[in-house]
Amino acid sequence: MDVSATDLKRLREKTGAGMLDCRNALVKSGGDFDKAERLLKEQGLAAAAKRTGRATGAGKIFVKVLPGKAVVLELDCETDFVVRNELFQKLGNALVDMVAAKGLTAKTDEMELMVKEAIGKIKENMAVPRFTTLAAGSDEMLVDYTHYDRIGVVVKAKLSEAKLAVESAVRQTLFECALHLAAFAPQFLSREKVPAEWLKDQEAIFQEQVKAMNKPANVLQGIVKGKVAKLLSEVCFLEQPFVKDEKRKVAKVLEDLGKQVGGTVAAVDFVYYKVGEAT
Repeated sequence: MDVSATDLKRLREKTGAGMLDCRNALVKSGGDFDKAERLLKEQGLAAAAKRTGRATGAGKIFVKVLPGKAVVLELDCETDFVVRNELFQKLGNALVDMVAAKGLTAKTDEMELMVKEAIGKIKENMAVPRFTTLAAGSDEMLVDYTHYDRIGVVVKAKLSEAKLAVESAVRQTLFECALHLAAFAPQFLSREKVPAEWLKDQEAIFQEQVKAMNKPANVLQGIVKGKVAKLLSEVCFLEQPFVKDEKRKVAKVLEDLGKQVGGTVAAVDFVYYKVGEAT
């Protein structure tokens, strides 16, 4: 059968598998993209789980932290040249302010009109594919980081006492946690936050991978269990080795921080946006 060049390119970008392997998978799956991706995973030719495919296009992630909330918004365009345009920057900031002020959860006609007016002036297509607001209570803290405009993150931490928010060690460690988020792009906060269906699907892939091994069933199950544990350490924020100290997991770093400042500091949520991932 003929294989779509678009699907072939997309499958390579999403899985990292070779051209021939991707073509064979698409042929065997009858052109079904999702089935082809799963087949590559079962054959061990692609990562069992990736956050997303490679981000494409130009744009910027706008992040604004205010008392009690943080807004993260993606504004896309066609070229990096426009990202540096003053009007583009003003538009992104105005949209973030609007979302924060009005508590918006979905795009409005007013937002669409603002974007269309900017398109008319800049002469390049633009769009807001997504935005979100992370709320925080009086005993919670929001810390953000933006990496070269293309990645924007916010980490939300719960403090045993509100006064811990002014501790320099707390602010520095949470900022480093935000740096970590930008660098490692976790999918979930912790093991407890991993959807059961998602985990079940990954286990099925691993079980398929070990079928060819000539080992007892209990040994194979142990191998699958080990693969699952390794996967969770890669996709769960609190399970990942900390960016500044790989000998400690993020959860341990925060536990140690709490002991240092005489309280508790726990990461309870985060937002990770990268330009192009929403499309």
